[in-house]
Amino acid sequence: MEIETPSDINANVESDSELSGVEQNRTEENGDLAESSISEARLNAKAQRRLRKNSSRDSGRGDSVGDNGDSTRAVLPTSPKSKLMDRKSRTGKGRGLPKKGGAGGKGVWGTPGQIYDEEIVDIKDPNYDDQDNCMYEKTVLPLDEKSFEKSVTPIVQEYFEHGDTNEVAEMLRDLNLGEMKCGLPVLAVSLALEGKASHREMTSKLLSHLCGTLLSTEDVERSFDKLLQELPELVLDTPQAPQLVGQFIARAVGDEILSSTYLEGYRGTVDCIHSRAALNRAALLLRITKGGRRRIDSVWGTGGGQQPVKKLVKEIDMLLKEYALSGDVVEAERCLQELEVPHFHHELVYEVIMMVLEATSNNTYTMMLRLLEALWKSGVITLDQMKRGYDRIYQEIPDINLDVPKAYSVLERFVEDCFKVGIISRQIRDLCPCRGRKRFVSEGDGGRLKRESY
Repeated sequence: MEIETPSDINANVESDSELSGVEQNRTEENGDLAESSISEARLNAKAQRRLRKNSSRDSGRGDSVGDNGDSTRAVLPTSPKSKLMDRKSRTGKGRGLPKKGGAGGKGVWGTPGQIYDEEIVDIKDPNYDDQDNCMYEKTVLPLDEKSFEKSVTPIVQEYFEHGDTNEVAEMLRDLNLGEMKCGLPVLAVSLALEGKASHREMTSKLLSHLCGTLLSTEDVERSFDKLLQELPELVLDTPQAPQLVGQFIARAVGDEILSSTYLEGYRGTVDCIHSRAALNRAALLLRITKGGRRRIDSVWGTGGGQQPVKKLVKEIDMLLKEYALSGDVVEAERCLQELEVPHFHHELVYEVIMMVLEATSNNTYTMMLRLLEALWKSGVITLDQMKRGYDRIYQEIPDINLDVPKAYSVLERFVEDCFKVGIISRQIRDLCPCRGRKRFVSEGDGGRLKRESY
């Protein structure tokens, strides 16, 4: 066994130290190389990311050419808000294009210009609703008794003003009358009983117009059955209700909206006094009509502004002739009011003055003056109608004087008497025309006027 000397030990230690120094230097060199390679890889990755980011931001925008002709790519400033609103991938992967080709994001329904195919509807789908074959209609609920009276009463009252049956029919079609159809004639007749004769005539025309379109003959028969049952209550407001309802029944039979056998069905089966009176009135009117002595159309008389002018003139002329024979001022006033033409009362004033001018006796003069005075004091003839009647006479007096030589003098005296009793105003009296010149008997009669009896 060899024994190492101290010199050998020192030599070995020195050689080991030299070897460890060389290995340490080699290790340091390898570490520096690794660190440099990692830093270079980081720099390269960072440069590639920056390049991809700039290329995706400038995609589709093209390159810009600078002033010196060099092609430069415009770089927009970035902000946190733009990054939040950006729809591009933030993972660092891909080509930098928008996600889903620009079709992604909130509120986006696909790419611009995309055309969707027609969706096939599954009929077996529980949520399927065939809207193409659906029919939508406006539904109006049927009227009850309270709403019926509230809705129909204004329509009938307006009809009494305008008299247009077609308009009433259109308004009633918009209402769902339902089972209340038979109540329409009852309501119309009840309102007409409280009105004038012209309103009853208009009601008869309305029922005749609605029958066949909105009402049936069965509805009309049930309506008159109900009217006969309600007569005891109607008499409390209208004492002549039985006679008026009987005239309505006769007019309905004449207009053929009630059967001719309607009255025969009640024969011997009526216990109510008022209903029996109404049926007897209707039967009497129908018998008179069959005899040819009277037309059922004139059952309500003649009156109202819808009558022809010639017919109204004829009625006023007959009124004055009957007054000249009877002298009954009250009856003449009643007949004038029944005509229901207050806008045509100037015709009566004109006819009265004409009868005075053409009269041959003083009795007619006095009676006509008394008639005008009574009509004026009762308010039947207004000042406007009185003035229009006198103005018509004043304009036509030259032609009247050709047929009635004493027209000027009689007119002056009548106008003066009317002014004294307060029928006309001073203005109307002053407008009265007078004769153009006075005629003398001869040149040497001393100024004596010729007598008025020539």
